[in-house]
Amino acid sequence: MNAVSQVFAMLAAAIHLVVWPLESFLYGHPRVRYLLTGSTADAPEVRLWRFNVGFYNLFLALGLVAGLVLLHTGHAGDGRAVITYVAAFMLAGGVTLFASEPKLWRGALGQAVPAAVVLLAEVF
Repeated sequence: MNAVSQVFAMLAAAIHLVVWPLESFLYGHPRVRYLLTGSTADAPEVRLWRFNVGFYNLFLALGLVAGLVLLHTGHAGDGRAVITYVAAFMLAGGVTLFASEPKLWRGALGQAVPAAVVLLAEVF
């Protein structure tokens, strides 16, 4: 796996690690809601859903970290497979987010673009 793919896998992991506490623990703050949704309006009925989505982001980030660890500990094929799968999952999630709610385009780009670079850098 080339250096560009690895750097963007780390970037994608970092983005998801930052989003995890924002969605899971800090969503009650108006500034966080505005950052994530473009609105300060609260929706308490989605608290549990947000909590779980935050952990989804944590697990995606940990998947990339695990893939990078495998890649650098003598399990290159396994690491490449894990990174490719998680990056494809992130890309699909970003496309789905944008398709379902275009006003959340910033979040969709943050999720999809680093993952797309990981995948494209491996092809070219």
